[in-house]
Amino acid sequence: MTDRPIDPDVDLHVPAQRAELHWPVLGAISAGGALGALARFGLQSALPAGPADFPWATFMINVSGCLLIGALMVVITEVRPAHRLVRPFLGVGVLGGYTTFSTYAVDVQRAVAAGAPLTGLVYLVATLAAALVAVTAGMWLARRLTRKRPVGAR
Repeated sequence: MTDRPIDPDVDLHVPAQRAELHWPVLGAISAGGALGALARFGLQSALPAGPADFPWATFMINVSGCLLIGALMVVITEVRPAHRLVRPFLGVGVLGGYTTFSTYAVDVQRAVAAGAPLTGLVYLVATLAAALVAVTAGMWLARRLTRKRPVGAR
């Protein structure tokens, strides 16, 4: 067990942090969420899908969001400390508003209801597998691109 809180922005062992609202954190999450939701809306508008079609926009959104969250978390936890509002803004806000696993679940349900259970099943499994691969790839890429190279090395 660790002594560190699950959410590094709030330590629930500190009474003042349990009781007070964190307006800067809430503001960062809200602003980021609006930006992420607008990006998702734009992509889903550009690539609409019928109930029985494979929902490519949602698939690409969730997979790219997982890639980005993997990279972001490595950068702000392993590479260099970030301002305390970076994770709430980018991670919770932008990427939380951008990704949409609730739409993923609804898309699976719609495909099955529209008589395309195979499409729904493929989408269900492919999204989960691709999301896990993407977050791992994002972490790997961030570590690879940010590792320190010896002076004079190419």
